[in-house]
Amino acid sequence: MITHLRPALVMIVLMTVITGLAYPLAMTGLAGALFPRQAAGSIVARDGKVIGSSLIGQSFTGDTYFHGRPSATTTADPNDSSKTVAAPYNAANSSGSNLAPTSKALVDRVMEDAAKLKSENPGVQLPADLVTTSGSGLDPDITPSAAAFQAPRVARARGVPEATITALVASHTEGRLLGILGEPRVNVLALNLALDDLKK
Repeated sequence: MITHLRPALVMIVLMTVITGLAYPLAMTGLAGALFPRQAAGSIVARDGKVIGSSLIGQSFTGDTYFHGRPSATTTADPNDSSKTVAAPYNAANSSGSNLAPTSKALVDRVMEDAAKLKSENPGVQLPADLVTTSGSGLDPDITPSAAAFQAPRVARARGVPEATITALVASHTEGRLLGILGEPRVNVLALNLALDDLKK
């Protein structure tokens, strides 16, 4: 019996060392050497202070900033640990809402958000990504059409020509990877930082 167990135990230990230690350490070291910024979390700093990551969305409020996609992430309710409360862009709890398309709560939320957005820019088609959450709840990007939809509001709030804001959106629009993968997108944090730089 021991002759049958020994190879199995040796393989368990060997594969644990290879796949549980050696491989992850090698990939972490390789990623750090080849892509140091991305391996460190794609951190964005301003004046020596960390203000976010280009890979994780964050809440921007007020009319002077572009807003990202809604986020459905949650955190534990401080008053009742058996419940959760909304915590937009909570990177420790990446998830979608898991609400079905026919969910009344989802329909009500989308309708409320859509009505508010349509009042900002009447007569213009509302891009879907401004009222729908992503699968992760952490999406840092919006579509160029979602940024263009918000441009008039941002221009009015900042007192700058809409053409200036539109040009800023165009300069921060990233195309498809290799020209074929993914969709054109605008990183909301980078765009809002560029907005703040307009004053300088």
